[in-house]
Amino acid sequence: MPSRLFTKFLYILSVTALFTLPARAQDKWTWPEKPKTLQVFPKDWSGTRLRPVMVGFTRALGVRCSYCHKGEEGKPLSTYDFAFDENPNKNRAREMYKMLGEITDHLKKIQPSGDKPVNMCCHTCHYGRPRPMTLDEELAEQYRTKGLKAALDDYAELKKKFYGRAAYDFGEGSLNVFGYDLLEKKDTAGAIQVFKLNADSFPESPNVWDSLAEAYMKSGDTKNAQLNYEKALTLDPTNENAKEMLKKLKESPKE
Repeated sequence: MPSRLFTKFLYILSVTALFTLPARAQDKWTWPEKPKTLQVFPKDWSGTRLRPVMVGFTRALGVRCSYCHKGEEGKPLSTYDFAFDENPNKNRAREMYKMLGEITDHLKKIQPSGDKPVNMCCHTCHYGRPRPMTLDEELAEQYRTKGLKAALDDYAELKKKFYGRAAYDFGEGSLNVFGYDLLEKKDTAGAIQVFKLNADSFPESPNVWDSLAEAYMKSGDTKNAQLNYEKALTLDPTNENAKEMLKKLKESPKE
């Protein structure tokens, strides 16, 4: 099972999180003395013992009780059926908790690189997100399921919510990876849009202009390809790729 440090961490989180529960929910519901359907926790755990772990889950994943349990958000907790076991998120949480215990046990076998071993908890990966994906993975999923506009809208929302926190890398690399993913899918127009956004966000980076130029090249727009390779070369005179591509553009026959 996870370490005492992990449980202590969750307990500390609970102090703040409990104040976020609706007042009416707190007034009409109390943690049961003997929780039902316990599978990965000791059967003799009381509700008081279970509370910091459950609240820690909600904080680490940025979710509310209804994410795993049967109940309607905004309704008193007394209306929830916490014993209901058919929500797949509940079983995922159980498996993730068991996996965390296995990782924690395995870490004990590894000589730490520092003076103390690292501690693993849900927050280590999730950082307030139900699914701990990288930013480019998140954008790729949005694109795959809903299209480019949804992906770019999602990027703006995630940046507003998580910028400055450790959940996502909002450096130029994330959009660059996403843009090349679109190029591989033959969506050159989408890639150009993504690379333009990256260039607007990081105008002093020669790499983003180089990537934008490549997308223009693949779209057949040699004029804009040349302009952007020149921009990349201005920012980085040692950019050999930009030099080579500009040479090819100048040597290619004009239409």
